[in-house]
This record gives sequence, structure tokens and C-alpha cells, in this order.
Amino acid sequence: MKKTLFLMMLISQSLLAQYPVVQLYEGASPGLKPEAVSKKENVVKEKDGITRINDITVPSITVIKPKKKTSDASVIICPGGGYGILAWDHEGTSIGEWFASKGVTAFVLKYRLPQDELFDNAEIRPLQDAQQAIRYIRQNTEKYGISANKVGIMGFSAGGHLAATTSTHFYSQVGEITNAQISVRPDFSILLYPVVSFSDKITHQGSRDNLVGKNPSVEKIELYSNELQVKKDTPPAFLVHAFDDWVHVDNSLNYYKSLRKNGVASEMHLYDRGGHGFSMKKTNKGPVASWPARLEEWLRLNGFM
Repeated sequence: MKKTLFLMMLISQSLLAQYPVVQLYEGASPGLKPEAVSKKENVVKEKDGITRINDITVPSITVIKPKKKTSDASVIICPGGGYGILAWDHEGTSIGEWFASKGVTAFVLKYRLPQDELFDNAEIRPLQDAQQAIRYIRQNTEKYGISANKVGIMGFSAGGHLAATTSTHFYSQVGEITNAQISVRPDFSILLYPVVSFSDKITHQGSRDNLVGKNPSVEKIELYSNELQVKKDTPPAFLVHAFDDWVHVDNSLNYYKSLRKNGVASEMHLYDRGGHGFSMKKTNKGPVASWPARLEEWLRLNGFM
């Protein structure tokens, strides 16, 4: 059993090494507790074929470049996993490869999870990493041949919560590293079956518990209920959700209503069936499997592809 697990770990590590990786911070990550410095990242490819990662102390972006670049846009991809793990290939590198096949540069974000045993002020670390990724990309547009004004963010499930948080909390840069000269506002967002709200009625409880604890204040719940944080300069969004998802469809509906109320042109696709976590899977998924084609149309319409 131990030998099998070791082999799985080796396979998983080789999967993670296919593309260039850029660490987000020089030296130790901000907020890393001294006793956690030697903590090793946990990477496991499980029986369902999905590589899952946690215990992340060195956040990074994996760069997936198109062989033939046809767009100066780029997208940061936030895999989901309930703020407990990252579904790395399922909702990360496979999505980046799809973008690259369409001529768009993708950056898969390995963001830190809010693990109190690893970080001080753990709840800010995912957002800090997303903001740092935006700063890095805007500082290196010439290197990648991309535009500083076409940087999008995409997220799945709890990664969708992170993407929505990044899209609504850009007025302040969180954590120890800031740069007032570089905006951390994404130019567009793509949200797949996202956890948007932390309200009791529709939140995904596991994601909320992992980020802000089991007994958050009303103020904290409202702060991370991103449908309440939408303003006129919130970036446009493309949303996909299924009615039979156990992450309540009202997460997407309420976010879309807030965007519409504030005059933010966006697009939403709701499907009767699809469940949760379908990502790019097509087998036995029905109409929901067509969402990448709808996304491509939206990106082309808005000049991002």
C-alpha cells in the first residue's frame, strides 16, 4: 500500500512539472508560521483520476502558453475544492490547456488554503495569492506578450468564490505585500458552479467553515457574500450553473442579479442537470457539456479571444 501511494505521489509530481512554474513570493510566504516552514505539500492522484493538493506553503502560478497565440488576453484559473484541497488537473491544468488550444495564455493558480496550522490570519491567504498573481502578470506583460488590460480570473466551486472575491474586493490589497501602482482588479471573471454567498440559506457550508470558521460574525458573513459586494466597476462575468447542483444555484442567480442591478453587462447559463464539479467532462453530461462553446462565444464577443 505504501509503495502504491509513493508511486502515485511520483506520478502526481510529474504531472505538476509539465509546465513552467513561477513562485509568487521571494523567500517564505507571507504569514507562514515558523513551525510550518518544513511542512511538505501533499499531492495525491486518487482513484477518480483527479490530482488533489493541500498543505500548500509555496503558492505559485503554472504558465500554460498557447503554441499559436492569437489573443493578448490572459486568464488566472482557480481550481475548486471547498477551500480544503485544490482539484488541480480537473479544474486547473485541463482548463489551462483548453485556453491554450484557443490561443489564450493561462496561469493556473496554486493558492494557499486557509489552514490555521500553517498561517497567521489564514483567511486572507487565498485572496492575497490571487491579488499577487494579478500583480505579477501585469508586471510581466511584455514577457508573455499579453495586455495589462485583459487579465481575467476564473474559478470553480470554492475557487469560484475566490474569483468572485477577487472581483469584488479589489479596492484594498490584503496582506503584507501591496503595490498601489498596480491594480488588482480583474478585467473579467468566469465563474463555474461558484460558491458566491456565505449566507446561511445558500452557502456551501464546508467552504464557509474552512475560510472563516464555524461561528463567523454577521459582518464576516456579509463581507464574503460577494453578491452584496458588487458595484458598478465590478468586472463583467460569465456564469455557469446547474439546477441540481448541491452548491445552490442561487449563488449564481443572486450574483447575476447584483451585476444587472449595477449595470455590469454579464452572461449566465443555467442548466437543468449537470450536478457539481463537471468541469470539462462530457460523458453522460448532456447539454451542460456545451458550456466551453458558450464561453468561447462570450470571450470572442468581448474581444478576449
